[in-house]
Amino acid sequence: MLEFHAYTDGACSGNPGCGGWGVVLLAQDGNTLIKEREISGGAPHTTNNRMELLAAITALEALSKPVQITVYTDSTYVKNGVNSWMQKWKANGWKTATKSPVKNQDLWKRLDVARTKHKVTWKWIKGHAGHSGNERADRLARSGMQPFKEKTSIDIMG
Repeated sequence: MLEFHAYTDGACSGNPGCGGWGVVLLAQDGNTLIKEREISGGAPHTTNNRMELLAAITALEALSKPVQITVYTDSTYVKNGVNSWMQKWKANGWKTATKSPVKNQDLWKRLDVARTKHKVTWKWIKGHAGHSGNERADRLARSGMQPFKEKTSIDIMG
């Protein structure tokens, strides 16, 4: 039986600043790797939390059929949002406990739709701790922000 795994990460140069996100998608049959895919992107003016969310969203939206998948994130914001906060936010009309609108609500709603198509297990892993999947996702996130860093540098230089 195929097992799916997604390693996701976001990065930002400045917060807010230019940002990137990265995803490593793996399909395995037991210990045998069947297929892998790397996806990345970025934005010129964003936050780290938005990039972390976009990585998770992209991982789930990249799958054409419903699957059972484990998503690994080093973001406590994503992990806590999905596992603890989202249900309460939805019940409160996307408001926090203090009745403020949820930050990044557009992405949280998109993630909510994407996750309902699959059976998702969310796992937090420590970032920059040598885990190969997380390190690859981090490299992809950093490469996703590069075009925006270069554009900003050129703009500043005239």
